[in-house]
Amino acid sequence: QVQLVQSGGGLVQPGGSLRLSCVESGIAFGGLAVAWFRQAPGKEREFVASIRYNGNNPDYANSVKGRFTISRDNAKNTAWLQMNSLKPEDTAVYYCAAGWAAVPTEGRYTWWGQGTQVTVSG
Repeated sequence: QVQLVQSGGGLVQPGGSLRLSCVESGIAFGGLAVAWFRQAPGKEREFVASIRYNGNNPDYANSVKGRFTISRDNAKNTAWLQMNSLKPEDTAVYYCAAGWAAVPTEGRYTWWGQGTQVTVSG
């Protein structure tokens, strides 16, 4: 059984930075695609970023492109989401997800982290 444990997040002022971590256990992390999604209050969960099993071809939602970076280290079973130049509209609960294909569709991801709150306010 795959488990994803998230850390990071919190409260930051506009323009600030945060880094989210997602640690996987259970099966070979190096075979999994990883993505980040977020859900703001009153809104549907939306795609943020994804990365292939080998770290190639990261993909981003237009709203975060140029500000967020997804990365991974298969030796550490860990993926990260570095968030820079944060805006109030980035406020949401962020989820990491793992599956067999790096696509922007949440239904394609089998395993999910517990979620972590990111609040951008100042």
